Amino acid sequence: MHDVILFEQVNFRYPDEDKWILNDFSFSVQKGSKLVLTGPSGCGKTTLLYLCNRLYPDNCDGVLTGNIKLFGKECSSFIPGEINHRIATVFQDPDAQFCMQTVEEELAFTLENLHVKREEMDKRITEVLALTNLSEFRYSIIQQLSGGQKQQIATACALIMEPEVLLLDEPIAHLDPYTAKKYVQWLNLLQKKRQMTIVAIEHRLDLWGDFFDRNISLNKSDIAFPIPQRLTSMQLDTSFEVTKVETKTFLKPTSFSLQRGEIAILAGPNGSGKSTLLKALCQLIPNSGVVEPAFLGYVPQSPEFLFLTKAVQDEVTYGGGYDVDNLMDRLKLVEIAGSHPFSISHGQKRRVAIAAMLCDGREVILMDEPTSGQDAAALYELFQLIDERARAGTTFLIVTHDMEFAYRLADSILLMEGGSLTGKFPAADVWENEQLLLDHHLLPPKGLMRHEKSFA
Repeated sequence: MHDVILFEQVNFRYPDEDKWILNDFSFSVQKGSKLVLTGPSGCGKTTLLYLCNRLYPDNCDGVLTGNIKLFGKECSSFIPGEINHRIATVFQDPDAQFCMQTVEEELAFTLENLHVKREEMDKRITEVLALTNLSEFRYSIIQQLSGGQKQQIATACALIMEPEVLLLDEPIAHLDPYTAKKYVQWLNLLQKKRQMTIVAIEHRLDLWGDFFDRNISLNKSDIAFPIPQRLTSMQLDTSFEVTKVETKTFLKPTSFSLQRGEIAILAGPNGSGKSTLLKALCQLIPNSGVVEPAFLGYVPQSPEFLFLTKAVQDEVTYGGGYDVDNLMDRLKLVEIAGSHPFSISHGQKRRVAIAAMLCDGREVILMDEPTSGQDAAALYELFQLIDERARAGTTFLIVTHDMEFAYRLADSILLMEGGSLTGKFPAADVWENEQLLLDHHLLPPKGLMRHEKSFA
């Protein structure tokens, strides 16, 4: 086997920053191998991926030194666009790569850029949708799909190019646990069939099993951050009450209440209505029903939708909040305090949005996938901050597919399926009910199994 990607003493930094994101970095990727890049948020994993597909520095500003070879040739010898059908990328935020309204139009647009003949397009589109089990979404409007569904569509858009190398930036971050496990199984079969080279960025390796051949860590330390089992902080008085909230297009009448200091996890399959419910509660989409007044904070799945300023520090303090210095320090935002919120990593953007909401003294905080893009240290600190605020009386409703994090944190679980709220359950009842988990595309947390074994 030969190297399809080769980095020799590569240095890269952004033009307005003195610090090198990559410093004297060397590595190689052999044809047909499966490589994963790990390391803390902001350490340069995504930047490395974008150097592999020549997004940096050809299409985005940056200072690059050292030598990069792709398929045995100097990367600078490829003409613009030449490399992108051989090395396809699924971005961390799938919205960033969509141009068209429907799934079919997006796939056709990709083929048009490859100069595929029109009579061949329909066959290629039909084949890739069947391959990815997405045929039912062919005529769907992309922006009406869930984050997990968009991530799967983005993978189909990459595969329709029939690439030699597939770059994946946290491809299962927004997938429910069952779908994520199926995704890994399907990708493994596809890789063997096509002999593709796969380079992925991943924080959570538990669902990948033995998929990867190599793990290259950009981590500066191997310190473990075990998250403890949380004790409840629920108080007797009701903090947040929802009565028959629904939307015209999807969300069916939904009612529930949360106690002061309660941490509730909202879970269910991709496309079940979790993000839609949060948006309806915040009045971001038209809805009917009654939401008892509360001082709501909201961290969306795409945190950049919140950003209004030109610096991280200003973004966190925008609402005139409190405890800013402590939150900036604990969420590892001090070193990027002067950076533009749109220039930092996906995981850092999410922590900026979380810090902004925690600073504002909200009574109820809604979070959509707060663990996405977070390393172990960030997850530990996020757990501690949520626990502390809950004990001070803040109520949380959190959408997450990370069942390990949910198991350590949750007082209660709200389950959704097909736009309906299946019910609200004590967390312990959900973890012990295998059929209930399966019906909602969830897997038992490994922490529970370890806990049970320790008492066996």
